[in-house]
Amino acid sequence: MILDIGDVLVSSDIITECFCCDLDKCKGACCVEGDAGAPVTLEEIACIEDALDTVWQDMSATAQAVVDRQGVAYTDPEGDLVTSIVGGKDCVFTCYEDGCCLCALEKAHRAGRIEFCKPVSCALYPIREKRFAGGLTALNYNRWDVCRDAMAKGRELGLPVYRFLETPLRRRFGDEWYEELCAVAEEIRQGTAGM
Repeated sequence: MILDIGDVLVSSDIITECFCCDLDKCKGACCVEGDAGAPVTLEEIACIEDALDTVWQDMSATAQAVVDRQGVAYTDPEGDLVTSIVGGKDCVFTCYEDGCCLCALEKAHRAGRIEFCKPVSCALYPIREKRFAGGLTALNYNRWDVCRDAMAKGRELGLPVYRFLETPLRRRFGDEWYEELCAVAEEIRQGTAGM
């Protein structure tokens, strides 16, 4: 089912499915699997470029070489701007700590070294945003095998996708939009409970 919330088309899976990242099990696989980098906007590219000197030492030498050669982002075969990748899969901003893949940008942000956290597309995962001509935006729940542990943990905790991603959803769409999403989710929950 598709819901229209504040002029954003939202897949009902975002409300009905559960999710909670489990880094202990997946080790940050979403940053190193796939065939393209994370979708980014021009504004995010500017923020990433501003943060580059701060996170440079956390990036691998191979990632540094990729950024030197092509920059922090490129246009993928579908025509989308995405973060640059190493070896056809790893985001250039991946760094490792205790065998777990982390984002160098988010790591620097959490340490208070930069203001920018990471691309909103990364923060919103497993939600994928699609923008259409005319300004229409759609949000879909992306099921990916590398996140099976996150799906299991989310079910165990009873944590719906939209609740797990409250902060990035508020960052992307605003508090008023998120509150409307919560109200629709509650209506769906009550409707399901009464069936």
